[in-house]
Amino acid sequence: MAIQSEHHQSLESVIAQEQEASDIQEIERILNIKDFQPKLLGANKEAITIPESLYQVLRQVVHAMSLGKAVSIVTYGRELTTQQAADLLNVSRPYLIKLLKQGDIPYIKVGAHRRVRFDDLLKYKQERDSKRRQLLDELIAESQELGFYE
Repeated sequence: MAIQSEHHQSLESVIAQEQEASDIQEIERILNIKDFQPKLLGANKEAITIPESLYQVLRQVVHAMSLGKAVSIVTYGRELTTQQAADLLNVSRPYLIKLLKQGDIPYIKVGAHRRVRFDDLLKYKQERDSKRRQLLDELIAESQELGFYE
């Protein structure tokens, strides 16, 4: 697992070794148990509850590794540059600037530079992805009605 800072200093990615596969799959099974309350056991045998945000990251990392994927982690500050925001949305920087100017995503100015709050970007991404899923469902339903799917 690599960690990149806001300055994009990258460490190498991590991929599970073959002999670790069964352990990783067992960890994934345990993490996916409904109403599971994950805890770490400290050196003094003290149980420490894992916060929800860390638990979600852990589940994503374990799932990716169970699929044999390499894992890297990129860290961001609470405010992102327009390039970081564009990268997270997987869009070009000019397209992101257009979204900012249209008011689709709030931003602040720091000197002459625009900054996007991480929370605002995630909210936009979730809304965008939800709309895309809804449109895809509608397209599939229309295609079924027209007999394109059997």
